Amino acid sequence: MEVKVSTLQNGMRVISDPMPSLETAAIGVWVDTGARHETPEENGISHVLEHMAFKGTEKRSALEIAESIEAVGGHLNAYTSRDQTAYFARVLKEDLKLGADILADILQNSTFDEMELNREKEVIVQEIGQTNDTPDDIIFDHLQETAFQNQAVGRSILGTADRVRGFSRQTIAGYMKSRYYAPKMVLSASGAVEHDQLVGLAEDLFRDLSFEGASGMEAAQYSGGEYREERDLEQVHFALSVPGVSYQDKDFYASQILSGLLGGGMSSRLFQEVREKRGLCYSVFSFSSSFADAGLFTVYAGTGEQQITELGRVICDELLKTIDGIDEKELARAKAQHKAGLMMGQESPAARCEVHARQMLIYGRTVPPHEIMNEINAVTTEQLQSLAKRLFVGVDPSIAALGPIKNLDPYSDFAARFRG
Repeated sequence: MEVKVSTLQNGMRVISDPMPSLETAAIGVWVDTGARHETPEENGISHVLEHMAFKGTEKRSALEIAESIEAVGGHLNAYTSRDQTAYFARVLKEDLKLGADILADILQNSTFDEMELNREKEVIVQEIGQTNDTPDDIIFDHLQETAFQNQAVGRSILGTADRVRGFSRQTIAGYMKSRYYAPKMVLSASGAVEHDQLVGLAEDLFRDLSFEGASGMEAAQYSGGEYREERDLEQVHFALSVPGVSYQDKDFYASQILSGLLGGGMSSRLFQEVREKRGLCYSVFSFSSSFADAGLFTVYAGTGEQQITELGRVICDELLKTIDGIDEKELARAKAQHKAGLMMGQESPAARCEVHARQMLIYGRTVPPHEIMNEINAVTTEQLQSLAKRLFVGVDPSIAALGPIKNLDPYSDFAARFRG
């Protein structure tokens, strides 16, 4: 079935992706605003807003929101990223209207009750504390902040406890009013959906959304550097990044393939060299993360105090070795992994719903799977070697390390390896 897109008069885009064999539907609204659209004083407000959207509207209490979706066996959730905020539901096909109605209600009629707000602030503070107590989670916040210092894209999505506690009802409501407007929002549904019905629901439920609001964001400027924190832990948690590629970059798909080749599975170079041959760690992986105007290529590993010196050096060596040669067989494996992941996602209405919405916000269109397949198939060993040289030579790395770190090489040693 064909993916269809319509634009409402107020500028909101509506995407339908029918999957005729299904009896359920995934539906959600993706908003083109996230942590990197915040000022320093607003840091964390996008995430607070995401929480508060479920805490009561003009016609439903927080309990009624939960009960109304669970009474039909559905579920409701949301997340905040640096670029976007998403609100979504999974329901039976006969309950699509209910799912759309709840989403429209929480995104337009939330009351931000003071008592609910004060309670939820403390819930979020506990979430911040839990993240801080999870080293293999918080390390990526430290890495992001090091890579993009003193910038919105580098700040934590959760914000700080003091900042969260300081947000007023008026501030949150004002942020929502200025940032949640029709041209910056996409309604996407996959599964047991029909396009005309979905457009009709959108026209009825979202017609009062404003056509105008705040726009723009601070451009990302990679800085590099290091963050080190001595902690009483069993392991050193170590992460290293170099500047990566944006969504719009010609090497976007090549970067995904290179990441898979280096640290995407048990046959990857890092897994084989660091874990299988040297026994330096239990967990090691790499990933390429992209934003609208920047990106990071990252490697993470957890290891012992006595192994961190060798581990850091081996990781650098393995990254740099890709410049000199990449085997056709390992390229084929990395491509197969990426294509399999793409096609497995096609079997999930929730995944398809999200992919279409994010593509619309990033590219202004949905991208057919066959087009992505063609991009993956076109990647060559020569392109990967050229990309590796671009990523790993003449750059200042970003490093974050937590735990018993006294044996980790100084930053200058890492920098010297990448400066060529």
